[in-house]
Amino acid sequence: MNSTPSRYAQWKAPAEDGQFLIWPSPSQILTDAHENCRRLQSASQVKIDGVPLPELRKAARKFIGHDDDQPLIATGHQTELYHPGVWVKNALIHRIAEKLSGRADHFAVDTDGPKHLHLRWPGGSREITDDPAIAGAPWSALLRCPTPGYLQELRADFDHEAMTWEFAPCIDPFFDSLGKAAIESTSLSQALTVAVHQVDRSLGLRYRALTMSDLWLSEPYLCYVHHLLRSADDFAATYNRALAAYRASHGLKTSVRPMPDLRVSSQFFEIPFWLDDLAGQSRDRAKLEISGGHYQLRLGNGAVFEIDGKRTGWQAAAELADWCRQHQVRLAPRALTMTLFFRLCLADQFVHGIGGGRYDQVTDDVIQRHFGFEPPKFAVTTATLYFPAALGQRRINLRPMLQEGRRIRHGLLSKEKMSTVRKIETLPRYSRQRQDLFFDMHRRLAAESNGPAVQEWERRFLEIQRESLRQRELFDRELFFAIQPRDRLEQMIDRCSTAFS
Repeated sequence: MNSTPSRYAQWKAPAEDGQFLIWPSPSQILTDAHENCRRLQSASQVKIDGVPLPELRKAARKFIGHDDDQPLIATGHQTELYHPGVWVKNALIHRIAEKLSGRADHFAVDTDGPKHLHLRWPGGSREITDDPAIAGAPWSALLRCPTPGYLQELRADFDHEAMTWEFAPCIDPFFDSLGKAAIESTSLSQALTVAVHQVDRSLGLRYRALTMSDLWLSEPYLCYVHHLLRSADDFAATYNRALAAYRASHGLKTSVRPMPDLRVSSQFFEIPFWLDDLAGQSRDRAKLEISGGHYQLRLGNGAVFEIDGKRTGWQAAAELADWCRQHQVRLAPRALTMTLFFRLCLADQFVHGIGGGRYDQVTDDVIQRHFGFEPPKFAVTTATLYFPAALGQRRINLRPMLQEGRRIRHGLLSKEKMSTVRKIETLPRYSRQRQDLFFDMHRRLAAESNGPAVQEWERRFLEIQRESLRQRELFDRELFFAIQPRDRLEQMIDRCSTAFS
């Protein structure tokens, strides 16, 4: 399978406020969900470490508390303060599940590195927690919830600024939930997941929000992990070929986009997981060492898990789970292996943002190449909601002013300059006369560049540049969605619902 751009779409976030993207069409998404469900439930020919895919799916869905007979519509994102373009995925899974009489789940990924943990608004920004580890924690679940005192200061700063706005932000349920978590000293990831969920419940959205770290120690997941460990050579080749095909079809010259290749040598195979030391709170890229023709997962303390080709399926998963618990380690998935597991083993329809949709073109290729199975279809959505104060404003474009500045500068002495250049060309090279005329021309140009016309242009440009910087915050798509007023979020939910009517 080649992940050609035409097979998907050239997804682009809407430039206009209040607009959203849904791909494919809503009716096709519903059809795809039914077809995905049918195909995944009957794909007994697909074996993951010897376990038929429907059996593994049933066990994985049971682990997260899902009835295997009910359609599961899912999305996922890191535990962070995400913007309306990400938030709209929650609105979409709610509506799809409603149409299919299924269940919607948001998979909150608390094992990725911390990012987007500043509460920002036009003219201000503060970190959402006073945990000093925010700058260096290897994964977000290690961060602590803000202390009650810090949260009180943060809320006071935000409320003080919000008093000057002409609308009331929809953030109170978020702060109230975070306040309870601060008293109970829960992890920041868990607290953010619950707090965002509370905002969405207040807006009428119904889905479950599940943090993922417990799943990465479950036997259904580790059965999938062991399958990839046991076929590390084949999987690394498949993974790298899929990336090469994606880069070729999209004209990418760099070897790190959309993600780096897996490293392979005569001594080891890199595997697409993080090896997390839960006790030492550190992580490394996981790799399998090759020893005596066998693969070994080796820890820094010398502990080894031998990958035995004769030990497969549930037995291998149980032994790998015991080994991970004994040594307090975890094999957390990286981007591709995470969504691959979500789409094959949990969801009937998975909803991505634009970035995830681009990455999963590679995932589709890997599923086809490695499992010999036509990948289940996924959906893509995003939306644009600017800060309300931007509404009605015409966004400044600096390009015309820059072009005007170039015209003014290049127009100075233009006729005289060309005449002087032609005269210079008639003089002998390296001659004193040629040098004198050249430097004299540039002295006159420099004097004119500080003349009244240029100074007036610079004055006007500085004024427009200041206004452009002010507008940049207003037209920032990535401000936390909950600083929007309730009615704008509800309107976006209504638009999603109407699209499926």
